Amino acid sequence: MATKQRGRPRSFDRATALEQAIMAFWEHGYEATSIADLTRSMGIGAPSLYAAFGDKKALFSAAVEEYGHTYGAFLGRALDEEPTARRGVARMLREAAAEYTAPGRPPGCLVISAATNATEASADVVAALREQREANVRAMEQAIEADKAAGELPRDADPRALARFTAVVIQGMSQQARDGASREELEAVAELALRAWPGGGPAGR
Repeated sequence: MATKQRGRPRSFDRATALEQAIMAFWEHGYEATSIADLTRSMGIGAPSLYAAFGDKKALFSAAVEEYGHTYGAFLGRALDEEPTARRGVARMLREAAAEYTAPGRPPGCLVISAATNATEASADVVAALREQREANVRAMEQAIEADKAAGELPRDADPRALARFTAVVIQGMSQQARDGASREELEAVAELALRAWPGGGPAGR
């Protein structure tokens, strides 16, 4: 009589599980998302989670990295693909209005909102997200500096202030999206913000 073969543990799709982790962290934030929340949303047990991703901080780090390659990629892409910093920022702000209010996923930006008001135990998580946001500011500042050197902006333009101003607007748009602002409302904010740039007026699309 043939013996019954022991079934192998059900495997899971790592990419799909990571996507579900992104959604959980994005919706509820790092600290408020428990391991139980993660295993439930990812459809795996705690042992599988630890085996595949490590601890919660390691999973969050992987989620943030993947978010940067997918949902958050529009920020860097706008600067890289547009011919001037001003046009890059204009595209960035307009796309933020659409991305932060897109249906079917949490509003706002994971990198901006996931570690708000975190405790001391999550200080390294907070610091990592802060550095990522600061890297975005530096990238904008460098692009604005290049425009200024090329004569695209007036000599008295302040690249650091413009980059910081843009970051403030983007972070505010993220929070407003989480508070229920619509895409149209955030697009209006983007157009107003662009008028604060040297030269004023809407940037070309």
